[in-house]
Amino acid sequence: MLVGSICLLTACKSSENNTPNTKTEMVTETPVQEVGEPMRKLSFPHSVTSKINQVDNYHGTSVADPYRWLENDTAQVVKEWVAGQNELTFGYLDKIPFRQKIKQRLTKIWNYPKFEAPFKEGNRYYYFKNNGLQNQKVLYVQDGLKGAPAVFLDPNKLSSDGTTAISTVSFSANGEYMAYGTSGGGSDWNEFYVMETASKKKLADSLQWIKFSDAAWFKDGFFYSRYDEPKTGSKMANKNENHKVFYHKVGTAQAEDQLIYEDKNHPNRLFFAQTTEDERFLIISATEGASSINALFYKDLTDEKSAIKPLVDNFEAEYVLVENQGDKLLLRTNKNAPHYQLVLINPEKPQPDNWKVIIPESEDVMDEVSLVNNKLLVTYMRNASSHLLVHDIKGKLLSQVKLPTLGTVTGFRGKKTDKEIFYTFNSFTYPSTIYRYTVATNKSELYRKPQVAVQMEGYETKQIFYTSKDGTKIPMFIVHKKGLTLDGKNPTYLYGYGGFNVSILPSFSISRMLWLENNGVLAIPNIRGGGEFGEDWHKAGMTPNKQNVFDDFIAAAEYLINEKYTSPNRLAIAGGSNGGLLVGAVSNQRPELFKVAIPAVGVMDMLRFHKFTIGWAWVEEYGSSDNPEQFKNLLAISPLHNLKEGVSYPATLVTTADHDDRVVPAHSFKYIATLQEKGAGPNPYLIRVDVNAGHGAGKATSLLINEATDTWSFIYYNMGINPYTGKKV
Repeated sequence: MLVGSICLLTACKSSENNTPNTKTEMVTETPVQEVGEPMRKLSFPHSVTSKINQVDNYHGTSVADPYRWLENDTAQVVKEWVAGQNELTFGYLDKIPFRQKIKQRLTKIWNYPKFEAPFKEGNRYYYFKNNGLQNQKVLYVQDGLKGAPAVFLDPNKLSSDGTTAISTVSFSANGEYMAYGTSGGGSDWNEFYVMETASKKKLADSLQWIKFSDAAWFKDGFFYSRYDEPKTGSKMANKNENHKVFYHKVGTAQAEDQLIYEDKNHPNRLFFAQTTEDERFLIISATEGASSINALFYKDLTDEKSAIKPLVDNFEAEYVLVENQGDKLLLRTNKNAPHYQLVLINPEKPQPDNWKVIIPESEDVMDEVSLVNNKLLVTYMRNASSHLLVHDIKGKLLSQVKLPTLGTVTGFRGKKTDKEIFYTFNSFTYPSTIYRYTVATNKSELYRKPQVAVQMEGYETKQIFYTSKDGTKIPMFIVHKKGLTLDGKNPTYLYGYGGFNVSILPSFSISRMLWLENNGVLAIPNIRGGGEFGEDWHKAGMTPNKQNVFDDFIAAAEYLINEKYTSPNRLAIAGGSNGGLLVGAVSNQRPELFKVAIPAVGVMDMLRFHKFTIGWAWVEEYGSSDNPEQFKNLLAISPLHNLKEGVSYPATLVTTADHDDRVVPAHSFKYIATLQEKGAGPNPYLIRVDVNAGHGAGKATSLLINEATDTWSFIYYNMGINPYTGKKV
């Protein structure tokens, strides 16, 4: 199981020299500064970044890219630029009078034991736990539910700074072996190892250059996916191509691994291997991008001579393996069912006309299905919150599992032979709580509840529906203290994502509790582009409809202002990755609407995103500047390319990390350099670059607390609020 939380120009006539030296021709603007010179500062808190004469021709349109040299993030001049920017940013943050008090409070409320739901492998139970402030969660093992727990694998001992995380764990059928992946400094690159579970002995197996893969066991080894070893110095930015599936036998060297599947004609495809629980079938899911749409291939593992055959050989819909029933396969799919349905397929006759529908599509979105003890456990989304239903093996509805409130369920799944499972429920003011579900009796009971040093009873959560620009009704969760006065003066934090079929459901964040306990309002709209209402909702926010996403978010802000929750001077917006693109785009389009903007690890250069690491995989979602029509759309929404000279933009704190090989930091580097150049007015435009961190998964607790401290401090300070005195600053 994966632990934690997944982007040439034929008309381009310019050079690709990413690290210009001091002889590079400079743009004839004032002030001009050679690359490599010490940073010269304008009026605090802005800076001047060196520019080069880089102009690209996209289908007859010239587009300047004067900060192209910042794409070479390993170059010494770029490292010096990062150091200078961090010095500027932390010099600003250090002067915020209540910053240390925020950090002290965050550290205190963060410090509580955080458990994840246990799962059974062989005769033992395993679970992850963080004692409170450990940088990484630790894997524990115990014999039976009442046995004494013992540390099984502690990633905090794998690096001196706590930045090495466990990315995946997978156990052999009898629980004898565990394959696990680690990632260092937040990178998507993984290394796989093998442990003998009884002795806790780490074996000699060591597999490298793995990305976007689990370990799928078969007999005494497992299937996994990897890339070829990248060229020296290029692993963090170069385009990832030619994903391949291998089989590794325990106790052998990686060089001996057997190549199982590759597609030389489609170098940009990703391949994910999975085996059925009884190890009868190997299933390979192929995707052409970050979209959930995929093709499926299968192999009958009971026949060594059997070939890998197509089960679904087109890219029209999403197909997710649930399990096999003998020689047939249970699949959750949105083929002809935007809200998904469960079907039984004969691999020898896979055409849709031969499918047997087990659970048909409903008004709710079928999110996850698991076959446990001859029952189908189904998690649905209804108006962006979880609902749990239990069906028999033929699809008949048996019961519904009652949940405490509007919220999110994870882990409502198990193995065919399990008689009980454990799942986690959480919501905005309901910390992650573990429940034990007994399949035969349909009984769900509390198993483990966290003890958090925040009073949860004094808050309320409501879900409203507001109208977007084109008349579409959009749901939004609003959380605040009970008895809130609607006077337009409340500090409000508006968070969004809107893309890649990702659903933003109610979830608990200890960091956001600091905001709420200091009279802040939390607002999270379920804008188009997400998966909350099925594939049609997702497509309504994909290219060429991406502007819908921005319109939905702007309309959310207008609703909060019109209903007097807040005002433009008290409204902060935030989002990460695709959500960083969202924040950058709406800041450009409606700068007067927001006081503070926090774009985190954002996709800010919409013309060149597909040139780096996995960026090509986002073309299906966004479009590509290689396509003339899509180029026009991308140019119109790209945060980097729509910053205008002399405009007063919201106070902006861009956050990124030097090891982000998902959305490379060059996006954020070029964006902030342009914003500092063009933005006017008194607001600060700053960037905060984490060192030895990545896109977010596996980020060390100490880094998370530091980032949250700086984010809340920046927001409060630029709203003119001291959260602990209520006085203006």
